[in-house]
Amino acid sequence: MESSTSQSKKISNLDNVQPAAEKDLNFYLPLYRAIRDGDWEKAKRFFDDNPGAINATITDEKDTPLHLAVKRGQKINFLHKLVEEIPPKALELQDDSGSTALHVAAALGNTRAARLLVTKHQLLLYIRNNANYLPVHLAALHGKRETTFYLLVFTKDDEEANLFGDESGALLMRFAINARFYDVARYLLQRYPQQYMRLSMGQTSKGIEKNPTQEEEPGPLEDIAQDPSAFPSRTRFNIWQRFIYYCVPLKLENFSNYSDEEDMENTQVPGKNTYQIQSFKGNCIVSGCKKLRAIIWRVLDSLVPYIKHIHDTKLLHHQAVQLVKHMCNEAVRLDNTNSSLILKGSFLSAAKYGIDEIVQEILSVFPNAITFKDKGGHTALHLAIMYRHENVFNIINQQSGDYKEFLLQPFGDKKNNILHLAGKLAYQDRLDFVSTALLQVQRELQWYKEVEKFVLPRQREAKNKDEKTPLMVFIEEHSKMITHEEQWMKSMANSCTVVATLIGAVAFAAAITVPGGNNSGGDNAVGNNNNALVPAPAPAPVANNSTDEGLPIFRNEVAFIVFNVSNALALFSSLSTVVMFLAILISRYATIDFLYTLPNRLIIGLLALFLSVTSMIISFSATLYLVSGQKELILVPLAVLTCLPVTLFVFLQFPLLLNMIKATYVPTIFSSHKSNKKG
Repeated sequence: MESSTSQSKKISNLDNVQPAAEKDLNFYLPLYRAIRDGDWEKAKRFFDDNPGAINATITDEKDTPLHLAVKRGQKINFLHKLVEEIPPKALELQDDSGSTALHVAAALGNTRAARLLVTKHQLLLYIRNNANYLPVHLAALHGKRETTFYLLVFTKDDEEANLFGDESGALLMRFAINARFYDVARYLLQRYPQQYMRLSMGQTSKGIEKNPTQEEEPGPLEDIAQDPSAFPSRTRFNIWQRFIYYCVPLKLENFSNYSDEEDMENTQVPGKNTYQIQSFKGNCIVSGCKKLRAIIWRVLDSLVPYIKHIHDTKLLHHQAVQLVKHMCNEAVRLDNTNSSLILKGSFLSAAKYGIDEIVQEILSVFPNAITFKDKGGHTALHLAIMYRHENVFNIINQQSGDYKEFLLQPFGDKKNNILHLAGKLAYQDRLDFVSTALLQVQRELQWYKEVEKFVLPRQREAKNKDEKTPLMVFIEEHSKMITHEEQWMKSMANSCTVVATLIGAVAFAAAITVPGGNNSGGDNAVGNNNNALVPAPAPAPVANNSTDEGLPIFRNEVAFIVFNVSNALALFSSLSTVVMFLAILISRYATIDFLYTLPNRLIIGLLALFLSVTSMIISFSATLYLVSGQKELILVPLAVLTCLPVTLFVFLQFPLLLNMIKATYVPTIFSSHKSNKKG
């Protein structure tokens, strides 16, 4: 094998290249068309007629036929035949950007073409283009994961070559992080921690000074802290997605020279795209169960793309969290000044974007991070309140300790305290997380009340430079929202009142006009009843004494009892609905009412309305069953039709109801909050 130390050198004096290159580019149009069409027979005839053409530059960009074939994405058979015709040294030919055919394959993510080229001439891995990029750099830069893996595994980085020991390693790490190849970045971090430090502190290699006018780039950890969707805390799942997320096992990709037992939760991916099940230590039964579980999920992955998407999301989260832990551990090995320099930007960015995994990890290894401030004088606690990230607020609150007095200090030109921040209107993207207008004001009030518990009593009425207390700021900032919420609630109350009134009227009418009618006396009660719509085939036996006169004919039937109970529930619950929504209509709509009073009334009203609608439908179904002769064949279609409006109501209105119940009676925003009495 040719030594990797001969990397980065330019190619010259190749046989037959110069004479062919001197010809006009139009001369090569037949060859160009043959490559474009993937016609090897025509291309081979052109090469036979013009021996130098196989190494010639045939485009304005100085592409050789091999460059062009890779760019056009030709099938591997065409490339294989073309590569067989080219001498190994000629594979090193470069276009006007200094890129070899392997650079092109790497940028396009053509792993098969890359494998074909590397197999014939491994020195292609070490040739740099005009931008000083290796092929693996371009693969990572363009987000080609499979190709990056392949090239990184086969790029031999021994101590003599030291490919990634200089700025190349730092550059590759940045490209990998930008492409979300966090496992690649972690591999580089473990092998070249000095490059991570250099990137994090804004240094360049070989003592090159930075341009003072150049905007400072964020470090690798700060890059990750600005990517919220790479972490579980900032990824939203519905109930089914969450269930799959927690059940699906990880299949972790691995380098041939890179293994970490804590990374291997269930399985690994070797160099090829086949999964090799790795069992944990344990007995054979446990090992067999884990293998079976992994096989089942592997089949589901292939059959259900949605499950694969959730698995890939979980894998991304796992890799991001592991990389953050490793970066934080490397950072705290330095002195306090450099550790602060590396962690400050990422800690404040994580607080701003609500990535509590990063906030928790940095505080665990560097507690003094709680005092970091941005250019506006905001600490992480301020950012958590401004951007309404409850988990970050909880973490900082729990670990504030002796820093609490520092965190409570007024800041900025207006001398606001943190309660003034809670009084300001949240950013729209945070308000959009709440499903209804009512819950937006309620959530804002919950934030205000929670921060109010955190501050000192004297700060609750403290005025800023505008002579405004926190409550005045809250009312002023939320006045338009409160007006909008008031209109929304009145509109909903009016609509629900109309529906409840109609249900009550129908239920009352049904109560005085029972199905089947009443006994009117005589020996044949059924025959003497003029109100009976359809005579029952087997009517309930009616006593001949005078005590039965005026009683419902079907009073002894189970269906009639169901009718009676459901109709009564429909009437009473509809009247309760009317009362509750009338109470909403005449409410004073004070700001504090949106915290509990109004949501409580709306919850009771919606529950009563749901009960009245359901009861009315059941009552109607029981009536239909009775007057249809109590035939069993009618039960199935009747049950299906009964469930239809109930199901629609559940899907359209029940989510609103559940969200309000959760927000009002089970306030989970600050569920992990523990009062910290220090300071």
